[in-house]
Amino acid sequence: MRHLLTASIGFAFLAAAVLPANERPPVTQPRATSGDTAVEPDWSQKLAITVGPKDADLVGSTDKAIQAGVDYVARPGGGTVKLLPGTYKLRNSVFLQSKVRLLGAGDQTILFKEPSVTTKLAADSDWYDQEITLDNADGFQVGDGVTLRARGDGKSYDTVIKRTLIARTGNRFKLDRPLRENFWRRGNVVVQLVFPLVTGELVNDMTIENLALDGNRAKNENLDGNYGGCIFFQDCSRIHIRGVTARNNNGDGISWQICHDVVVENCTSENNAQLGLHPGSGSQRPVIRNNKLKNNDIGIFFCWGVKYGLAEKNTITGNRVGISIGHRDTDNLITLNEIHASKDVGILFRPERGKDFCGHRNRLIKNRLIDNGGEKAAAIDIQGGTESITIADNEFTESRGPAQRVAVRIGAQTRDIGMKNNLIKGFAKETEEGKR
Repeated sequence: MRHLLTASIGFAFLAAAVLPANERPPVTQPRATSGDTAVEPDWSQKLAITVGPKDADLVGSTDKAIQAGVDYVARPGGGTVKLLPGTYKLRNSVFLQSKVRLLGAGDQTILFKEPSVTTKLAADSDWYDQEITLDNADGFQVGDGVTLRARGDGKSYDTVIKRTLIARTGNRFKLDRPLRENFWRRGNVVVQLVFPLVTGELVNDMTIENLALDGNRAKNENLDGNYGGCIFFQDCSRIHIRGVTARNNNGDGISWQICHDVVVENCTSENNAQLGLHPGSGSQRPVIRNNKLKNNDIGIFFCWGVKYGLAEKNTITGNRVGISIGHRDTDNLITLNEIHASKDVGILFRPERGKDFCGHRNRLIKNRLIDNGGEKAAAIDIQGGTESITIADNEFTESRGPAQRVAVRIGAQTRDIGMKNNLIKGFAKETEEGKR
């Protein structure tokens, strides 16, 4: 017996010795444990609900039906909302919750923005109020998503907030949240039925997959990409957007502000008035891969302080600017993209407010730039005090004739622009440097 006990102890000692002394054992038999969100068994079936015009768990084709599905699966901790084929007409955003997957049936599932309506205020509202009085309430309903804009008190910019109308008497509406800003008639306040189609704020771990969003651009007022888009997220993390089409929006296609570890792949963003993809201020580690960005104002717009991102294998065609990089957008890799037929410039490094604010240490590797800009344009234009940019193994092609076209324009205040092994064909000049 003593011999067997000694052997067992020895075997356990040898098994433990396989791991380094400072490394804990891996989880090999995960269990669902209260409060443990890091390790989860691989369940064969998870909570899901269907939403659709017919033959669904929730029958309906509006934002209200979709929102009911989202809230249903979110309450116990997350799940999938399956949107069946159909056109869903939205008068308010679909507000995603943490750990919810919104799954469509590809191009057969369409979220469509109803036409916008605009009016002025008939009475002033202070920052602590939770109601507004409209000058003309025709076209507004309880449940609508609205945007309020005002400029006043000496401001040089608009105050913009988004709210939902939750009760009414005549032209007087209660809001879902207080204003927290003064909205006075002297500030030229307007109230508009405009909103992002799918949105989220202060939530994490969402997926949007295999559906189309149509912003009905011709019949909607503009909503700036800092506040909206076909898809818009604010202060979120770990968002996956796959196989989604975002089109015809009077604003951005897909925008995310201060959101980290966002992955956008195999999507199409086209015919939007502003930005195709908008990795917004402060967003860390975005991955933008295998997307088609067509006929927007700018294909990919790196906003302020976007860092450690990857833009890879995207096809960027017919935008005014293919890719724009600027205010403290540092340490990003842009590789294996095809940028074609940009109206002004293929890739732009914005001048910003001086060297301390420019987009430094970005790498442009193995991209193809074809027929970008006008007769005096550059395929890549590096402005301001931008520093430490690597441009290597790219292919620059100009088939329209050289005119005064330049492959890479290097501004006078730039520093350490490294070019290596690029293939340049059809330009009047390979590079042009400003006088220092």
